[in-house]
Amino acid sequence: MALVAAGITAIVMTGCAGASEAGPAPAPMVAHPESAEATLSKEDVDAWLDGLLPAYLNETRIAGASVSVVADGELLTARGYGYSDVEAGTPVDPEETLFRIASISKVFTATAVMRLVEEGELDLDTDVDEYLDFEVERSFDQDLTLRHLLSHTGGFEERIANAMLSEGEEVDLREVVMNDPPEQVYEPGTTPAYSNYGIALAGYIVENVAGVPFEEYVEENLLAPAGMDSSTARQPLPEDLAARLSQAYDTADGPPVERFETVSDAPAGSLTSSATDMAEFMRVYMEDAEGADLLEPETIALMGEPALDEESLGGVAGGGQMGLGLFLEERNGHRIVGHGGDTDVFHSMMQIYPEQNAGIFITMNSSGNTGLASHGLRLAVTDGFTDRYFPGEQADGGQAEPTAAEHAATLEGTYGSSRSIHSNFASLLYSVGETRIVATEDGTIVLTSPETGRPTEYMEVAPWLWREIDGHRTLAADVVDGEVRAIGTTAFTFLPADEGAPGMVVLSVLAGSVLILLITVLSWPIGTLVRLRLSRPRRDKAGRWARVLTRFAVVLSLLALAGWAATLVQALSFQSVSFGTLHAFQVVQGLGLLGAVPAAVVVFDDIRRRQGLERCICGVLVLAALLGLGWVAATHGMILGSVTF
Repeated sequence: MALVAAGITAIVMTGCAGASEAGPAPAPMVAHPESAEATLSKEDVDAWLDGLLPAYLNETRIAGASVSVVADGELLTARGYGYSDVEAGTPVDPEETLFRIASISKVFTATAVMRLVEEGELDLDTDVDEYLDFEVERSFDQDLTLRHLLSHTGGFEERIANAMLSEGEEVDLREVVMNDPPEQVYEPGTTPAYSNYGIALAGYIVENVAGVPFEEYVEENLLAPAGMDSSTARQPLPEDLAARLSQAYDTADGPPVERFETVSDAPAGSLTSSATDMAEFMRVYMEDAEGADLLEPETIALMGEPALDEESLGGVAGGGQMGLGLFLEERNGHRIVGHGGDTDVFHSMMQIYPEQNAGIFITMNSSGNTGLASHGLRLAVTDGFTDRYFPGEQADGGQAEPTAAEHAATLEGTYGSSRSIHSNFASLLYSVGETRIVATEDGTIVLTSPETGRPTEYMEVAPWLWREIDGHRTLAADVVDGEVRAIGTTAFTFLPADEGAPGMVVLSVLAGSVLILLITVLSWPIGTLVRLRLSRPRRDKAGRWARVLTRFAVVLSLLALAGWAATLVQALSFQSVSFGTLHAFQVVQGLGLLGAVPAAVVVFDDIRRRQGLERCICGVLVLAALLGLGWVAATHGMILGSVTF
């Protein structure tokens, strides 16, 4: 089941995920220690970055990175490290080298929406069907609004397959958002659940209302006015920019990744930019930046406020939240807005300090030699920047609440992520990738989750609000009459696990069934060899038809399961998936389940004819394995239902 953990981590950390909620990687070696007296100047920032980046890139085998810093609303510095082309020895140039910025594109999409809101063309709280030339498929009667889409509370389940298009394919945005959308599994406005589809839908609304392709609207109304002449939303890149795109690598030691990552949900992750251009964009969100007036100050302020309140979100509104297209954070008592972004190989982070008129952007062209290497570098740069230049204390003072022990005991349990899949076979990934919260004797809680990468300890700093110890991430619990309904983070929500079929039960049944069926298949040739060597007679023909059909069922069940697993690996590697093939897997899996009928006949016949305890036990185990695997398959959409994941 290593695929399960790896799969969920990949979903969160890549695929234009962009959320900054994954747990911290081990801290890198820092050549220049943090200082409360550090001055935000070009000289100090350059020295700090030069001490940090080269050592980290070398240690983690990240090929190249670029950083830009804005202070007092102006570009303070921009630095390039490593190589944009390792083989050619081409260094990263912060002005010339282009990087895919993935989900930071969502901030551009939100900015485009807000420009149309300012112009009176859109309203944040009007049902989106008013702005579309089709009706959005939904499961709830409540309005679905742009406010919901920009704050990731539209209620849509996760979508994995075909996040990246094959070479030569072009994005048809209307086709992407209209045909076979992800299922709406939460009531709009109630449950944060990060959604690429929701932002893509907002981008199509921009396209439909403005009457021009989305990428054209972004270039004419955002990039050009902001002076971002090295940036584009087009896929692939225009000729004049294509030659400047950095090569991309898994690690600096390996060959470059040849494919251009064409994001299917384009408004959720299509942008390409340089570090200096991103400095121009950060200036848009700073009060003192002259000439960066894409939006009115009151609009910028609105985007940086919580998009929804406790009336809509319940208790989870007390923790980290989304603004309109921006993640809202706090560190050292300072407000931060921003976004992260990941493709398979490019990784970026943008953080803006509105009150300080400052910001930092980092981007890199490799994933590195560990699963969290790129994420660790982002944290080292962004958290290190805050601690060095904006030190201070958390607003709560870091003091534990008197109710900590009691509330920790209430939170203890098993949870699933709202950013998950419910309606098809990929739900299996999430049902066995649960989050565990354990209460400690001193009243803290320890959270262990696929999303965090390692156990993380939190203490209660306000009633039902928990802050990471030695960190700044928060968890806010929605508790009613002593029952935990949800635990919120910025990007998604932890929901109590299904008590009817908790993940460990599903995992145990699946693993046990597969093991029994594999041993059964291996026993066939071994049994034949033993029988021939010992000159034992064949079994009589009575009941032979049931035994043959049972063998077919065993083989078909394993083949179907292997097909599902291979498809998930394919999707998580951003390779194209054929849904027609998946329907074939459903048929094969269903035939495997039907094989439980002849398997039951074999057991009955062996018992009736007294074929021996060993044979009867083996028959019962095979029957149980077929039924167990069939149960998992039937409850996770592997026999009937949608295969679009």
